Amino acid sequence: MPNISGLLFGVALGAIATVSLTQTSWPVVSAHAAASDTYKQLNLLGEVFERINTNYVERPDDRKLVEAAINGMLTSLDPHSSYMDAKGFQEFTETQTKGEFGGLGVVLTMDDHVLKIVSLVDDSPASKAGVQAGDVITALDGTSTEGMTITQAADKMRGAINSAITLKIQRDKKSPFDIKVVRDIVKLKSVASKLMGDVGYISITGFTGQTYDGLKKELDSLNSQIGKDKLKGYVIDLRNNPGGLVDQSVKVCDAFLHRGEIVSVRGRDADDIQRYSAHNGDLTGGKPLIVLINGGSASAAEIVAGALQDQKRATILGTRSFGKGSVQTIIPLDAEGALRLTTARYYTPSGRSIQAKGIEPDIVVQENVPADMQGADQTKGEAGLSNHLANPGQDKTEEGGSSDYVPLDGKDDTQLNTALDLLRGAQKSAAFPPNPRAGGPG
Repeated sequence: MPNISGLLFGVALGAIATVSLTQTSWPVVSAHAAASDTYKQLNLLGEVFERINTNYVERPDDRKLVEAAINGMLTSLDPHSSYMDAKGFQEFTETQTKGEFGGLGVVLTMDDHVLKIVSLVDDSPASKAGVQAGDVITALDGTSTEGMTITQAADKMRGAINSAITLKIQRDKKSPFDIKVVRDIVKLKSVASKLMGDVGYISITGFTGQTYDGLKKELDSLNSQIGKDKLKGYVIDLRNNPGGLVDQSVKVCDAFLHRGEIVSVRGRDADDIQRYSAHNGDLTGGKPLIVLINGGSASAAEIVAGALQDQKRATILGTRSFGKGSVQTIIPLDAEGALRLTTARYYTPSGRSIQAKGIEPDIVVQENVPADMQGADQTKGEAGLSNHLANPGQDKTEEGGSSDYVPLDGKDDTQLNTALDLLRGAQKSAAFPPNPRAGGPG
């Protein structure tokens, strides 16, 4: 079993052969033929590399050629497989360990060869400057992003604190415009809380190495402020949470569950299944839970929502989630870089794959969106990304939009206010019939 701390949730179907009595000798022949064909293709790659090296009009950089070939292979697979050079791998490791880095605070993806922002870190330089989820970055400091990899773009975005970078943004069908962002330390404090009367509000913005410990700390803080007996319940806010480390999402689920499966991770082979289950003990003492999700809730965030929904531990409220049901493994390479490779799909306790489908909330509550943001808050999620993995359980993927807008001041947060009313009993449950899987609050 691989170390789950090296897995990311974030975002293969095998062929079944017909068996006949004369098939026993075929696997060897087929294997030899396949190997021979593979060697031919590798020889072709080597020949192309040599021809470029010998005949190109200028002396090429061998390292860049090799890295471009690697990135070409990976991007042909799915939107979430990528290559990190030694520097990128080191920065990734430090970010997951320390929970902070210098940069803009955006989560990127490559969608049909264009650089797109999936979500933003709360209170980050980019969010303060007006960058929004769904924005396409067409240039960085005047340099076109066409042909850039995610790693290359991220390298350009990082830099000295207080230095500025100009992003050329394409938003919806509007004309491109520039946004100047001043770099700063981006602190990934993944868990925050506040007492909202007699309800504990906990926001989880990502799953880093500190998330579970942060959750325990915030639960203790809420209980000490009012006393566990006086709390009506908890709102767990996973909106615009892009995911992160597998082990942390499993631990967060375990914090609210006494028993039962949390998630299963299934690879290419039928017998390649890992199951993760809860241990006895609920840190909330069984208090009612409502989990908020939206179109920006992805990957590990969807695992938490899916597990608590299937185990009837929480009511899921909001709009449909992003739909990233794949697992990425970080594989260090001898050259000191690493592959971020999609190695498995994950399934909720009931056996659902949410890949390119998302989690449907038990209670659908749309946000009140300002007029100037109408349409800009909609995302197609994973299903809208080119070359995404198919969902093995369905023939056709729904691609309806879901909202990823959350009011920054919280005053007009319809989803949060509805959750608070439900927990306090101000709304009758009949007005919001929950999904039978979830069983309602509590």
